Amino acid sequence: MAFLTLLGIIPRLIQLSKSLHLVKVYTACIIVGALFGTYLSFTVVTWSQPRILLAIWGVFHGIFNGMLAAALTEVLNVFPIISKRINLDNKIIILMMAIVFGKIVGSLFQWIVLVR
Repeated sequence: MAFLTLLGIIPRLIQLSKSLHLVKVYTACIIVGALFGTYLSFTVVTWSQPRILLAIWGVFHGIFNGMLAAALTEVLNVFPIISKRINLDNKIIILMMAIVFGKIVGSLFQWIVLVR
């Protein structure tokens, strides 16, 4: 939670989505998610879910990880610095797409080969 607060993800999301009126909802979701995640981390709780629920759960995890990665790159201005250092100033889109497709291929490899 300190990491999310340090990066300023929540204020940035509120700013980008123009949803200042939902601040209480954001706060409640963060608190409930942190408590639920802590509970699941420290207990031995198992339950059987249908595959569609697992797919939805995976999508939410992917959204969270994507937002965290986007916040890191935005805060640190990583892409402009990298593109200038390797002389790709006019091809920043190609650099971004290479990173995106690399993450997709890596995730698919992990789930299809390693987890299966």
